Amino acid sequence: MEEPILQFFEYKHLPTHLQDVSMHFHTLAQTVVKTLPRNPERTVALRKLLEAKDAAVRASIFEG
Repeated sequence: MEEPILQFFEYKHLPTHLQDVSMHFHTLAQTVVKTLPRNPERTVALRKLLEAKDAAVRASIFEG
C-alpha cells in the first residue's frame, strides 16, 4: 500500500540548489516507510519530517 504523504517529499521538480536540500529528506522518508510498521507514530514521524524538510528548504532560500 502506498503512503500518500510521500508525494510531498518529491524533489526532482525543484531547482537544483533546492533538490540538494530536499533529496535527503526524500531518502529518509522512503526509509521510514520501508522499515517501520504503518501506525499512528509512523505518520507523526513522516509529518514532522515533512515539516523539517519544508523548513530546510525555506532556510536555503532565506534572504534576511
